Amino acid sequence: MTGNVKFDAAPPGAAPRVLEELRKVAETWGVGVTGVEIREVRRARGMTLDEVARACKPPTTPQTIGRLETGTRTVSVGWLNRIAAALGVEASDLVDHPQRSELEVIAILGSHGATAPKRAALVVPPRNAPGQVAMAVAASIGDYRAGDEIWLDRLSTEDFAAALNRDLLVPRPAGRFLFGRLIGREDNKLHLLPPGAGARQSVVADPPWAAVAVRLVRAL
Repeated sequence: MTGNVKFDAAPPGAAPRVLEELRKVAETWGVGVTGVEIREVRRARGMTLDEVARACKPPTTPQTIGRLETGTRTVSVGWLNRIAAALGVEASDLVDHPQRSELEVIAILGSHGATAPKRAALVVPPRNAPGQVAMAVAASIGDYRAGDEIWLDRLSTEDFAAALNRDLLVPRPAGRFLFGRLIGREDNKLHLLPPGAGARQSVVADPPWAAVAVRLVRAL
């Protein structure tokens, strides 16, 4: 699928290079590209140019991020990946295409109630990352309610320590699972505390993988 590309204040000769890079993006994600929305997503995340620049790996300058936002510097696939990682979104979230469905922020809820935002902002709907899995909640337990959906990132054994004090899903024999807060790790044993009042600690030895809860989807 192809589309039109917007160029804002691009220097002479820049448009063909940007067009070629964005065509690569379109082929990669199968979308009709109509422009790059780095600025919109950055504002939706509440980040300044300096914060995005420092979050890039390797770090860059606020001026460079500003030029990429306005089109005065070529937006390559590599830059899209770097900035997306700094913003905590997928690279495809920085590409404007017909299937996008951002939500306009019309109010901010704080300690003094709901107020109008001081500047325009958008909420970017969550996108599942490669390798993510989900767990549906059928009955209310602990902090979770019936109808909740829990998104989880799969972890390899060497990454288990990073999930300490977070909710973890661990496979058990015969198609069973154990879900609970990872409260300790001893050698190859994981100590989990299931949700709910009165739950008792369980120990799982040598699980081949685990998945840590990273997002809660709840209908109100």
